[in-house]
Amino acid sequence: QVQLVESGGGSVQAGGSLNVSCSASAFVLNWYCMAWFRQVPGKEREGVAYNSVGGGTTVYADSVEGRFTLSRDNSKNTLNLQMNSLLLEDTAMYYCAAKFGRDCSRDAAFISRTYAHWGQGTQVTVSS
Repeated sequence: QVQLVESGGGSVQAGGSLNVSCSASAFVLNWYCMAWFRQVPGKEREGVAYNSVGGGTTVYADSVEGRFTLSRDNSKNTLNLQMNSLLLEDTAMYYCAAKFGRDCSRDAAFISRTYAHWGQGTQVTVSS
């Protein structure tokens, strides 16, 4: 069964850094296009960073461009999101997601309904 498990969330002060990871089981993560989304209560899930199959193309939301870095560790079958210069508004539940096939396009990078597999989320809290 395809499974994604996030880890690494926590609490940090504004300006600090966190690294969240997504571990995949029962499938080879590098064969899928992957993304990180985040959500706060009462708001829609928001795309943060996207990576095409094999990691060839990476897209970031404007709100995190220059602060967040998405990477894959194929040896560990994990997807990582390094978050630097964290802001209060980065506080959210962070989810990783996977999909493949024709939905793997730059245009669909942050369309959550196109993703077939989701993790359970990891909480990131940024405080002043």
